[in-house]
Amino acid sequence: MAVTPTRERVNPDIVNTSPLRRPDLIKVRAPTGETYERLQTLMRSKALHTVCEEAMCPNMGECWGSGTATFLMLGDVCTRTCGFCDIKHGRPEALDWLEPERVAQAVKSMNLKHAVITSVNRDERKDGGAPIFAMVIRRIRELLPGCSVEVLIPDFKGSLEALRIVMDARPEILNHNVETVPRLFKQVQPQDHYEWSAAILSGAKKLDPEVLAKSGIMVGLGETLDEVKAVMRDQRNWGVDILTVGQYLQPSKKHLPIARYYTLDEFQEIRDYGREIGFQWVESGPLVRSSYHAAEQVRALSAVHRELYGENE
Repeated sequence: MAVTPTRERVNPDIVNTSPLRRPDLIKVRAPTGETYERLQTLMRSKALHTVCEEAMCPNMGECWGSGTATFLMLGDVCTRTCGFCDIKHGRPEALDWLEPERVAQAVKSMNLKHAVITSVNRDERKDGGAPIFAMVIRRIRELLPGCSVEVLIPDFKGSLEALRIVMDARPEILNHNVETVPRLFKQVQPQDHYEWSAAILSGAKKLDPEVLAKSGIMVGLGETLDEVKAVMRDQRNWGVDILTVGQYLQPSKKHLPIARYYTLDEFQEIRDYGREIGFQWVESGPLVRSSYHAAEQVRALSAVHRELYGENE
């Protein structure tokens, strides 16, 4: 019997009875405008989902207003119950093998220069839904040559076989978010393992040394700045090129509470430290999310990689 999808968290008793006052520097504008409305209509007409909407991204108005969006594949029901995420969880429907075609057609309709594709977790499948990622990468290349593709993938439970399916399609950016520090993994994302993230990110570089590897973490969940820097060092050791660091914002009172808000000076310290230890690009700020400025990242760093690996434009 199917389980009805729900947004209730794994720890529904977590209630922030004394919420912290949100700093003035964190201001989220409601998405509006002609471009936003056009994209919303396009998504609904093709029965597509975006992580922008499902995860209540604070940058949705800015990104959609500029004609970019992050597509959410493999359905809109996740098999995991992370305490920070507002995406529904439960038992998902069967994979929709026509979904890659609809996403690729939407990318073409938007005439994107850079497409970002992510997904829910599909732990009921041994391959984690990896073939869907490969299909959409290849179809975008067919329909819109010159459009670069970034995939933000699950950890696939550390499966290098699933990862290889995605990497064989040669995305420009392979992204997987670690999300938090090892000490908080079981509290923040109880079904995830730090070792799985390590396997996926280090494995991406082994399978394709030329791929731009990317990862991200949230701050404000109770970690220390020293722990953040330790995770950053791990990510560099795994071969990560691009790092995003943003403030955790509680989607509802049933989600994990905010332990504290980081200051702009602390975000600057994180950015400076990331550059010091060798990241090619660091986005660090209160409203930074994984896909923030993604197009700028791939354009700037692709030139560096062409020079490094001797590729022609």
